[in-house]
Amino acid sequence: MKPSNRLLLCTLLWCATGLLSALNFWLPNAITNPDFAPTLTTIWQVSGIVLLLVSVLDGFSQLKTSPLTIERKLGDTIALGVWTPVTITIQHGFHQPTVISLFDHHPSDVEADFPQQTVTLIPNQTLIVKYRIRPKKRGDLQFDNIEVLSPSTLGLWQLHHWQQCSSVIKVFPNFAAVSQFAMLAMEQQTSQMGVRLQQRRGEGMEFHQLRDFRQGDSLRQIDWNASARKRKVISKEYQEEKDQQIIFLLDCGRKMRNKDGDLSHFDHALNAILLMSYVALKQGDSVGLMSFAGQSRWLKPVKGVANMPKLLNHVYDLDATPSASDYSSVAKSLLTRHNKRSLVIFVSNIRDENTDDLEPAIRILQKKHLLMVANIEEPALHNITHQPVDTFKQALTYAGTIDYLDQRKVIERTLNQQGVITVNSLPNMLPVALVNRYMDIKREGRL
Repeated sequence: MKPSNRLLLCTLLWCATGLLSALNFWLPNAITNPDFAPTLTTIWQVSGIVLLLVSVLDGFSQLKTSPLTIERKLGDTIALGVWTPVTITIQHGFHQPTVISLFDHHPSDVEADFPQQTVTLIPNQTLIVKYRIRPKKRGDLQFDNIEVLSPSTLGLWQLHHWQQCSSVIKVFPNFAAVSQFAMLAMEQQTSQMGVRLQQRRGEGMEFHQLRDFRQGDSLRQIDWNASARKRKVISKEYQEEKDQQIIFLLDCGRKMRNKDGDLSHFDHALNAILLMSYVALKQGDSVGLMSFAGQSRWLKPVKGVANMPKLLNHVYDLDATPSASDYSSVAKSLLTRHNKRSLVIFVSNIRDENTDDLEPAIRILQKKHLLMVANIEEPALHNITHQPVDTFKQALTYAGTIDYLDQRKVIERTLNQQGVITVNSLPNMLPVALVNRYMDIKREGRL
């Protein structure tokens, strides 16, 4: 509790009155009327005692009860980088219009739009206050209590108190791309996202049914025995094999901490994994995940789109760490946990200095699995190659960048020669690039 401006003003006026009385009135009146000065002093003293008693009683009356009930409403989960409304509901017992100030102590990892507000409470009315937050970091966010300043009955004090509204909110990756993909009409509209339409029947490896020959069917689809019996050309129709498994190996090492705008490479990688996981689950495949380099987690393969929340809850608070990436170690760990042939996808930022550790990991995994490396490229390097070169320093930077990008291409060619599928993409394009490559693998029946 602290004194209000009204109490401070009353105290200031009382002090000023006493000072003026002492300087301007006491001496001349004391000469003409000796009894006047004690009388004026007594009145001044009595007024001070009355002000003190009234302020004390006003303060104690406010301490007895708090007529405020405040509730914060916010969803249990919010998305990274998305503006989300926060609603504060205030119920009160004031019998006259009352002005209060409140401040919602939000986490430091969110950007808030007007979390501190001064509002007027109207008798017999519930007040709703709204503001917005935008989280800048995934994981668990701790919201503290709400700080409130409310006036006493006579307005001489401001009661400072805290409303118990602490809560923990989960901030998930921005899975807007996943939600958007879910709203599209499957293959016929996937071109809106940049995902190429792939034929699901007639191109896979699992026999589905016999049908009449159609223009565009390959010769290998013709069933010659059935054609002889029917005396017309009959084709075999295939469908994509179901129940295949995809395992993501997610790099949480220091190279994934690089930023592309507001999001790190790790955030882009997580978005790509979520989108491809959704597509794979819709295709009937199973999806698992293992993280490494500072944060080690294992989610055994799950099947069905209903398991997307399970996947989200497993990865929402993962983040890149200062640790180095040990590819050989995670490869050995995966083989001890999972033996069934799967499409294993390294999602990382692989550079020339990492190949010595990556090659043994590839040899280990290729004994049982089909391997893909999804490599994130730095947008800043590609921007350098498109900038004009006017100075010697710019020429050195350009030459060094070209040499570095050439080394990355050598790594890609080496991996392809070893039978590894590669996807090299800028961070924001990684989700679509990864899904397109997965669809190619399904169509080609490589898994």
